[in-house]
Parts: sequence; C-alpha cells; structure tokens
Amino acid sequence: MKPLLALLLLVAPALTRAQDAPENKTTFEVELDPYYASVGMYNSLTGKPIPHLEVKNELEIYRELITKFYQPRTLVIEASLNPLPYAGALIRRHQPGFYHDMQWTSNFNAVQAVTAGFEEPWALSFFLGNVVSFDTINKSFQGKRNGYSGLLIDVGTHHLKDNILVRDNWLQMEGKLKGEQILADRSLRWSFRGGAKFHENRHIADSFFIGFRRSRTDFKERGGSFWLHNSGFEYVSDFSQKKLEPIRHYLVLDKKFPAKNSRVAFTLGLGFVWTADKKYSGPLSNAPAGMKTPNSFQFILRPNLEF
Repeated sequence: MKPLLALLLLVAPALTRAQDAPENKTTFEVELDPYYASVGMYNSLTGKPIPHLEVKNELEIYRELITKFYQPRTLVIEASLNPLPYAGALIRRHQPGFYHDMQWTSNFNAVQAVTAGFEEPWALSFFLGNVVSFDTINKSFQGKRNGYSGLLIDVGTHHLKDNILVRDNWLQMEGKLKGEQILADRSLRWSFRGGAKFHENRHIADSFFIGFRRSRTDFKERGGSFWLHNSGFEYVSDFSQKKLEPIRHYLVLDKKFPAKNSRVAFTLGLGFVWTADKKYSGPLSNAPAGMKTPNSFQFILRPNLEF
C-alpha cells in the first residue's frame, strides 16, 4: 500500500537519528481513560529534555505551538486502545440478545450510543514534531501536561462499524495541534487536525478529514461564559477522496459538573454521527440486494468521570 511507503520515508530518518545520538532523552508516559488508553515513548531528537513553557493563558499555548510547527524536535511512538468502543464490539458479538434489547428506537441503541464515534479499536502511532511541557499538578501522568504540534501517522488492523469489528489494514496521516494542561483549578484539552485516511478494505471509502476539539473543566467556582467554562465540544467532518463529497459528520457537545471540595467532575456528552451512503459498499452497506444504501444517523450519549 502506497501510504505505508510514505510512512517509512517519513519515520525512518527520525528513528536513525535517534539511534545514532547517544545523548537522546527518552521517557515513557501513560494515559488512562475509558475511551482512550495509551502508552507512549518520547524520544528527544536534540538530545535535550522536552522544553518547559511558562504560559499565562490559552492563546499563548496555541501561539507557541503554531510558531514551532515545522521544527521537529521529538519522536513519539504510542500504542493505544479504545476500551469502551472495543467493549461494545465484544458485547454485540458475545451477547447478541442483550445488544438487541438495547435497541430502543431505530436511531438509538444504548450500547452503540455510549461507544459510537470511534472507528478503530486500537492503533499504533508515530508522531514527529514539537513537544512542550506545561506546569501541572499531575506529575505521574506526564502525557497530560504536554502540547504537541507536528505530523502524526496512525496505523491499525481493524475498523469499527456499528459495534462490529471489520478486518481492515488502515493508515491515517495528519497535521495536528494537540495538548492537555492540568492545573489545580482547571483542566484544559484541545485538538485541531486535518489529514487523510486510507483503507485496504475496498468496501470502506478513503477520506480527507478535519477535526476540532476543545474541553475545559473549572474546579473552582467562577463567573464567566457558560460556554467556555465547564464545557467542551468535538467536531469531525470526513470527505470522500474521489469526489470530495461529505461522507461523515461527527459532533459531541459536553457539559462538566465538578464536585464540591473534590477534584472530580462528572461529564455528560450528547451528539450524533451521520454517515453517508457512499462511505460503505458491498457487504458493509447494510442494504438489501439491488437497493441503495441509506444514510445512517446515530445518537451519542457519552457519560464519563474526569479527575
């Protein structure tokens, strides 16, 4: 597959450089969440630790990362698992009766609503770009205090469709601006990205995509905007590589409810996934023989706890 050749050409020089420089700084970091769990290896290509950034506000973070987008100083290799989305596939496969009982309306299956929005159960990622660290109270999970800007390549072996595992070797390439900052009074997460995704399974359409995500939790009472504080959103739009037609829209809006006298917040996300008839074909189309695949619409209900 041609995208795999591009992956080797982009990542191999960084790997060679990392091995040839004995002074490189390497660290390992872990992230745990019901929807995304990962372990990553961070390797400084400059032989220096990840630089620390003193910031006062959110805009300063974005400005620093954008201005150094084309200065790759760090290689990150990460293995990730989407626990709840994968659990949804296991439930549908091994507990079909229970899964059927959760189909309350034509557009709402309770299991699918809690796990929808993730198109793969796991992935292996290669990031080459700029990484900076921020002040944080969470010293043990350093991945939650870093900002990233650069090129990200993800690869995987399976695709998730309606809680069904589909065999598919896929590759995704994107430019990404991402980060997380955890302080005593708030948590801030953001992700802005755009790229392309390629599928070996010919029944899944290759796509271009853009995505935006921002989430802020305030653990101390404060005034200000209802929409900026204790809230978040994520939106991703996919377009067919053949005709640039929209084939998927994903939107989740969430609201945070911090507990008093504790750094814990209950989060409730509501949204939907709209999938066009052109995204899937053949045995993945869910259409009777000789008939056109209908567009699909699935509600999303995403409860979570934030620490």
